Amino acid sequence: GFMLEPSQGEAGVVVPDEGYLRQVRRLCTEYNVLMIADEVQTGIARTGKMLACDHEQVKPDILILGKSLSGGVYPISAVLCDDFIMDNITPGTHGSTYGGNPLACAVGIAALDVVLDEKLSERSENLGSVFRNSLLPLVDDIDAVQTVRGKGLFNAMVINETNGKNALDLCYELANEGILAKPTHGDIIRFSPPLVISEEQLNEGIEKITKAVYKLFT
Repeated sequence: GFMLEPSQGEAGVVVPDEGYLRQVRRLCTEYNVLMIADEVQTGIARTGKMLACDHEQVKPDILILGKSLSGGVYPISAVLCDDFIMDNITPGTHGSTYGGNPLACAVGIAALDVVLDEKLSERSENLGSVFRNSLLPLVDDIDAVQTVRGKGLFNAMVINETNGKNALDLCYELANEGILAKPTHGDIIRFSPPLVISEEQLNEGIEKITKAVYKLFT
């Protein structure tokens, strides 16, 4: 099998080039390789679609979900695939202490209903565009800001160390402004606000991020 995150999370919200997922799907189909999509971080409306693979209309053979599957209410994860794959696991070959937990499953179904009823995918896509478009001017104005990237409400800012100040220092400055974030790989700060964030709250966050960047790097 070939396993991938449609957009890499821990690596710092690395979004692949347009067409990458379609080419992976084509090659996996051509060479009879299972395409396994880890959407633990990107799934359930986070990137502006129900699944990040949906941006390229790609269906993986195996899909892994977690985190937001319960809306933060209850621990749950899931592996989805067609019967011809799943039936290779016969009774007795796999055990799980909490597998099939009925409460977790009920919570997961209710959370998915909320995502659909409140159109959180569309909300994520629209607010994510506002977030990136508002912060991208910093790339031209501040040498320390290398780029702002992402999809939906799954975004990151890459920081070049400048005058001894780095991404961690910016996180401390953000904390002073009331925004909690942490660096990954030393130079990247991820921003993944709740999908239910209001536009007013998002704009307030954008103002505080901008203020913190200018305060630290100018």
